[in-house]
Amino acid sequence: MARKAHFVGSLGLETAAAAMSSVAEILGPCCTRIPDGETGERGYWVRWQISTFEKCDDLELEIVRETVEGYKDKLERPLFAIKAGVDPAKLDLGELGYADEAIESYATFAALKASGTINADVRFQVSIPTPLALILSFVSPASQLALEPAIVQATKRDLKKIQGAIPADQLAIQFDVCMEVLGYEGAVKLPFEDGLNQSVRRVGELGDEIDARAEFGIHLCYGDPGHKHVVEPKDLATSVAFANGITDATSRLVNFMHMPVPKERSDEAYFEPLKNLALAPETNLVLGLVHHTGGVDDSQTRIAAAEKFVSEFDIATECGFGRRDPATIPALLQIHRDLCD
Repeated sequence: MARKAHFVGSLGLETAAAAMSSVAEILGPCCTRIPDGETGERGYWVRWQISTFEKCDDLELEIVRETVEGYKDKLERPLFAIKAGVDPAKLDLGELGYADEAIESYATFAALKASGTINADVRFQVSIPTPLALILSFVSPASQLALEPAIVQATKRDLKKIQGAIPADQLAIQFDVCMEVLGYEGAVKLPFEDGLNQSVRRVGELGDEIDARAEFGIHLCYGDPGHKHVVEPKDLATSVAFANGITDATSRLVNFMHMPVPKERSDEAYFEPLKNLALAPETNLVLGLVHHTGGVDDSQTRIAAAEKFVSEFDIATECGFGRRDPATIPALLQIHRDLCD
């Protein structure tokens, strides 16, 4: 089976056209789905969603969370609470904006496909954070569960709008499952008990919203502030538990499942939990073992270790690479191509 390259989301170039055409030109037949690169204000994952909460009249700023280090600049994130007297069941956050961004970028994607820059069988990939990412990033702990239904409904509205505008057979939707993983690992506090089962149930229910003709995928993530994980995975056991749980929790096929591999982990112990992986035969496993540091040779060493436990998988980086030096991106894309070849 020919190995393919997968892209988590952000690509670190100035425009969607530049991001998508660069992937298509360097990777050619080695990728089956291309994201728009999450350009502009989306380059810092969910940070751009601050405006969603600021403009909601039913919310008020409660505190500004402690400064977080690790990005190019210090990050102070406000936490919002539901105003006194507001019925959470009637709270409406409006649209999150992911649909509008996707629809605009799909027009560029379609034009690039029509011109032959993008191959005919490639899908347009939309990467969306789960509602829990917004809950833990922007909502005061006391309001998190109360505000969750409104965030879920806003996410579902975006999913419906995306699927109403982009043909299902051209579409792949990926959920970024990060806060759930970090909570299960003890790095952040989840607003519910039984972190694994409650998390996979929520993700599975969102998967049910995706048309069966579109692709549905998962990016399991440990964060990427300053190109470092928030917490280092001991091995792939947590990823395998989430992968199996999400597969069981959704009524539809999961088309691809992405798991991160730190650059220093080429030991068999890291990959051994893959023995317990129980994906559907049609689900593509994607291992995020490609790193700019060490290039092709080190990535091949990680591939060899993984192959002791799984024979077929695609490759990717651990996370999006939108926050890296843009000058390094062509070389990083070429590493993907060389590994696929």
